[in-house]
Amino acid sequence: MAAGPATGKGAAHAAWVMNLLTDLAFNLLIFFVVCASSAKEQKGKPQQVPSTQSDAKPSEAKQQNVEVAMTRTTVSLNGAMMPVPELKTKLAALLVNKAKPEDKIVEVKSAKDTPYSHWIQVTGAIEEAGGVVTLQVEVDKEVIVK
Repeated sequence: MAAGPATGKGAAHAAWVMNLLTDLAFNLLIFFVVCASSAKEQKGKPQQVPSTQSDAKPSEAKQQNVEVAMTRTTVSLNGAMMPVPELKTKLAALLVNKAKPEDKIVEVKSAKDTPYSHWIQVTGAIEEAGGVVTLQVEVDKEVIVK
């Protein structure tokens, strides 16, 4: 018995293993494609963001806009704390005489620990009252002194 190259039995076994691995890879690919295609698409709440360009000065716009501030458990309208159910009626009263969408802007300030469900509830009340939600974000500016 001389040692030599693999005969037909070893080559057939290697081909069988390759076919098995190819079939397994194909089945896994089909499985993940089917799972991914049936997953529901999750989208956030659509927001209408007003234009940042305005003829009014920033200080005037700041005084005209209604401000709603949220923390984890509280809501305030122009600095006055109130429960969420009252927010809609009080906000509607403030916005009743304003005709243009840019006059109905409501600045929303939210603490970092505000739950998403609370944020959705408050912004929904603002929109139901006729307000246009805008977000106030903190902007870090780098100042170069020469």
